[in-house]
Amino acid sequence: MTTQPPIEDGDTASEVHFYDPAGPHGLAHDPFKAIVAPRVIGWMSTRSAEGRLNLAPYSFFGAFAAKPPVIGFSSEGRKDTLRNIEQTGEFVWNLCSAELAAQMNQSSAAVPPEVDEFELAGLTPVAGRNVSVPHVGEAPAALECRLLQVVRLHDLDGRPMDNWLTLGQVVGVHIRKAFLRQGLFDTHAAQPILRAGYQGDYARIGDMFQMLRPRG
Repeated sequence: MTTQPPIEDGDTASEVHFYDPAGPHGLAHDPFKAIVAPRVIGWMSTRSAEGRLNLAPYSFFGAFAAKPPVIGFSSEGRKDTLRNIEQTGEFVWNLCSAELAAQMNQSSAAVPPEVDEFELAGLTPVAGRNVSVPHVGEAPAALECRLLQVVRLHDLDGRPMDNWLTLGQVVGVHIRKAFLRQGLFDTHAAQPILRAGYQGDYARIGDMFQMLRPRG
């Protein structure tokens, strides 16, 4: 592991690039998404009230609680995924493996609501067990969720943003048995792809190491 040289007093101005996000960043591109990386892809399947299927990836995604398990994603704008979830109260997160990268990318195409992205990307919709929304049959794992809340984000001045955080409680878990090793989910074998860097930049799981938390 490479060690970083210590920062001496007075070096901050010469060694660190600082900018205020309210102003220009002074770089070739906004680095925010490259710094907060890598990020697991929120590959969400939903069903509209009329029964139309939708599948779309989201860059801002994460887990927020374990007991009960809660996951969430943020949508920039009120897209089909968000509208479907508000209508039905259900969605599924699908783990996007490296093998499914091209199909995931295809499902990100801007198409009319009546287009089924499962069909568009050549993926298999498999019926849910505890929700009416199907999951991607080819995905190593999938999490069935029921809606907890949708929160519209606001900035420091209280102005509403065109960003919507959707939180859901996991009510069903699908794991393909090929990715179970001695009762453990093999994350490395599943090879989830991650958003990293700038537009079009992705990463995959590399070396993994174990470090246990100190006992208090």
